[in-house]
Amino acid sequence: METIQAIYDFLQTRTWLQVNDPEEQIVFLAAGEYNENYLITVEEIYGTARHVFRINHGSQLGLANQIEYEFAVLRALARSGVTPRPYYCEPDPGFDELGNGVLLMEYLPGRPLDYAKDWREAASIFAAVHAQPVDDRLIPQPDPVRDIARECEGLIGRYPDHPMTEARDRLLRYRERVLETADEFQTLTADDKPVMANTEVNSHNFLIDDETGRGWLVDWEKCVVTSRFQDLGHFLVPTTTLWKTDFEFGREGRRDFVAAYLELCRAKAGSGMDLETALRCTEIMERTILLRAISWCYMAHYEYTQDGRALRNEDTFARIEQYLDRMAWFFESKT
Repeated sequence: METIQAIYDFLQTRTWLQVNDPEEQIVFLAAGEYNENYLITVEEIYGTARHVFRINHGSQLGLANQIEYEFAVLRALARSGVTPRPYYCEPDPGFDELGNGVLLMEYLPGRPLDYAKDWREAASIFAAVHAQPVDDRLIPQPDPVRDIARECEGLIGRYPDHPMTEARDRLLRYRERVLETADEFQTLTADDKPVMANTEVNSHNFLIDDETGRGWLVDWEKCVVTSRFQDLGHFLVPTTTLWKTDFEFGREGRRDFVAAYLELCRAKAGSGMDLETALRCTEIMERTILLRAISWCYMAHYEYTQDGRALRNEDTFARIEQYLDRMAWFFESKT
């Protein structure tokens, strides 16, 4: 209730929205590791309108201006038609409950993505996003295999007193194997233009509206300018699909998804990469994203077992523990 009151008090100082009854018009929507979302319903001249009020509490990218960065990403993607439209941003809202900044954006209806029946819509969303002109103000990641491996080294070594030393050693060995594919990936993608990639494409970051058949990709806090295969690899890797569901892509499912994506890209931009090359690029990125996922779990396990974490999700902690327990299986699945 304190946060809802803070949102209401903040909006009284702005002209963003007219809220008269915070208990009725402002409700909690969802929270992740670094952000909280609230649904605000207001009456406007054309009828009832719904908006998302997003509160930032930290940055996976290590940015001091995280909420402004995400706002810039959403503005850059506004013409894609598959992302929420941003309205306002305030990096210094002046209320402790409003964290490190807030933004107001479009509310989009829908349910989480069902991998078995919605994978074609996901391919269409990726094709639309990746066709957008790149905003040069966004963080570049031109060498994603090495860049992610470097990020993982930081995650693994962030807490020197981490007690899970065996897990650390296994992660470092797998990291060396991933780095062996970096030159091959750079050669295969040398003529492929960089895109704005979400890099966190789990099923709950998609919204599918069954009434209209439309789909959207939300939660753009970790967008970078990089290879499009980072999104494809992240979408297909089992650490993503198993995070919220019990689904795994088989060999033919992977092939069908990448083929559908390439076909949609060709329809938008003409000729492109052949399927076998695209599959190899996706495979390399799957292995790399797997390293990042387990490295983050290793780091987050330490944070979750310490006092003072601002946001704590017990379902997330349970999944972190499960992934660390199954580390060997994950690595063997991508050998």
